[in-house]
Amino acid sequence: MNYFNEFSKYPCWLALLLSVATGVLSASKAAEAATRPALDRPNVILVFLDDAGYGDFAHHGNPTIETPTISRLAWEGAQCTQFYTSSPACSASRYSLLTGRVPGRSGLGSWVIGPGAARHMHPKERTLAEGFKASGYATALFGKWHLGNPNEKNQRTPEALPLAHGFDQWLGTNVSHDYDNAKLLQSDVNGDQPVRGYVELGRDLPSHPGISASLTQRYTDAALSFIEQNASQPFFVYLAHNQPHLGLYASDAFVGRSRRGLLGDVMAEIDHSMERILKRLSKLELTNHTLIVFSSDNGPWLRFKETASHPKYGEARMHVGNAYPFRDGKGSTWEGGHRVPGIFYWPGVIKGQTRILEPASTLDVFPTLMHLAGQPLPDDRSVDGRDLLPWLAPAHFSGEVSPFRFLYSYHDNQASALREGPWKCHIRIGSQLGDDYGFTASEAAPLLFQVEEDLGERFNRAAEYPERAEKLVENLRAYRQQILQEGTYWD
Repeated sequence: MNYFNEFSKYPCWLALLLSVATGVLSASKAAEAATRPALDRPNVILVFLDDAGYGDFAHHGNPTIETPTISRLAWEGAQCTQFYTSSPACSASRYSLLTGRVPGRSGLGSWVIGPGAARHMHPKERTLAEGFKASGYATALFGKWHLGNPNEKNQRTPEALPLAHGFDQWLGTNVSHDYDNAKLLQSDVNGDQPVRGYVELGRDLPSHPGISASLTQRYTDAALSFIEQNASQPFFVYLAHNQPHLGLYASDAFVGRSRRGLLGDVMAEIDHSMERILKRLSKLELTNHTLIVFSSDNGPWLRFKETASHPKYGEARMHVGNAYPFRDGKGSTWEGGHRVPGIFYWPGVIKGQTRILEPASTLDVFPTLMHLAGQPLPDDRSVDGRDLLPWLAPAHFSGEVSPFRFLYSYHDNQASALREGPWKCHIRIGSQLGDDYGFTASEAAPLLFQVEEDLGERFNRAAEYPERAEKLVENLRAYRQQILQEGTYWD
């Protein structure tokens, strides 16, 4: 239906009346929401970028990428200066974000599951969206899923897609948009493509670059509409952008905007998306009643960093992101694969210019948000994250945050390194680039780095601190064994 033409059939006076009525309704919703106390089931917007490097943001020191809105979130909210993602690749990282559990518990077997994989997010997992729904929230995902796909191997089960995991609405891609069989899908109660409850808006996305270039705007538009529609009740929005990935696709309005080339253009459009969201929250008087969490699924995709000519990506090296000051990037056990932005923005609750120097991770998002939603953590499974609210807003939340212990996982979702305190111990080196930087690692001969002093992991301290290295190896071995013994829902 052409809604503009339909609207034009009505007399001007009726159009004006409809416009006024819509404005009154929005104002009424905003006023109703504003009367709810800020800590009473606050709205949550969780923004998760794809392959955004630590060094791809202005507030992290990039001299040619402009991200003024994201920088504003960082400076007016809380920055976790040592923030980690659970895995250096897509599927495993997203599993942990939504469940608070390390990738080894997923049963997915690989850090990236393709569209032909039989397995998917298991229906017995409890996700953020399911927790929010239990507390009366409206829930939506706008963006990349990458946690399963209906196919012949799994009898095209709807359990592979978001509606089976707590989301009321979805618009997004089943996998990364550069997969040959990537699809743009939308939930629809009357849809039956590829399974009941969904419609297919586009397929074979690499053959349709215009779709990829439109995704940031599409997702933002959908998120704004959802926020407007649910302004009078608590809502949870998971905004999982497909970009920057390997920075290739920006809409026409942003191409050429940045001094950093196309990658900078992509980041500028993402920043503009955040600006639009902040403006809409302000219009609806929801700013102080909404927590925004901002991060990335892993470090930058560096695979083509030396590629001057690629049949698909052109001069790919110009699109590659930056993990500075950390070593390596996506697909590695080095810090550049796991270090990501960690921003929590909630005016009136989280004090501006808060800097959390203690390490934290995306695993902590689940227990933190479930606390806000008034939901207890599941007691029938291990949850590996911690509640960060006593650090984020000590004036409102008391208590202690448990000590940090973090597993660095590799492509088989098995832990290859462990961080405890400032110390990091490698028993296996993983790098998508195949670069070991002159090091070797094993359980018998581990690497030991003091990563708060040595950001680039250049100085192996194992010979100086053999007892500390041995203890960390023991802890890593025990943690891996625990996960193996507990098994997964797929076992």
